[in-house]
Amino acid sequence: MQSIWAEVLVPLSLSLKVAFWATLLSALLGTALGLYLAKSRLWLRNVLDTVCTLPMVLPPTVMGYYLLVLFGSHGPLGMWLKQTLGINMIFSINGAIIAATVVSFPLVFKPARAAFESIDPQLEQAGRVLGVREAGILLRISLPLAWRGIMAGVMLGFVRALGEFGATLMIAGSIPGKTQTLSIAIYEAVQAGNDGVAHVLALVISGVCIALLLLATWITPGRRKARGE
Repeated sequence: MQSIWAEVLVPLSLSLKVAFWATLLSALLGTALGLYLAKSRLWLRNVLDTVCTLPMVLPPTVMGYYLLVLFGSHGPLGMWLKQTLGINMIFSINGAIIAATVVSFPLVFKPARAAFESIDPQLEQAGRVLGVREAGILLRISLPLAWRGIMAGVMLGFVRALGEFGATLMIAGSIPGKTQTLSIAIYEAVQAGNDGVAHVLALVISGVCIALLLLATWITPGRRKARGE
């Protein structure tokens, strides 16, 4: 049993690290873009919305291929990062974080946009009439009213990043202790016939995902409103 847990803790800690940074990036970018599109009246906003939602519907291997094209050693972003900042994206934890960020981004962005769009515009306009600046309106009115929807999306994004497999395997590979996350470790354990490790890994990731999904459901605005909270 001790040896099994030794094989579980390494990919678990790596998955949590990747999911944390991926969710942080998704939260910052998704909330900002969700706010922009919720307030924007540009005709291109729906096109941009569609592009940002693509990672949620495209096969993970397709997303992984696109990431390889962009961040590979001969890709435009990969070459720039390598030559300018000395950052290598292929077969590294950086690639795993980027892959998890891309696939989890829509799950943060969509609820954030919906949360900002659900705010009564009159509340924000009242703040402007009272002389509150736009930054103050965002911090004192918009974000407090939208935070439940944003946090629900953030938790869903964390769960998605924690369980990411296809795109991560394409760009980061499966290097034990370096890029082998929980999902990849389960796949490798099954391939090797190591059912004991696969069972424990599956139970661990399932437990974490169930707990976060229940928490996300609890804080969802519509659910709480229906219960009169």
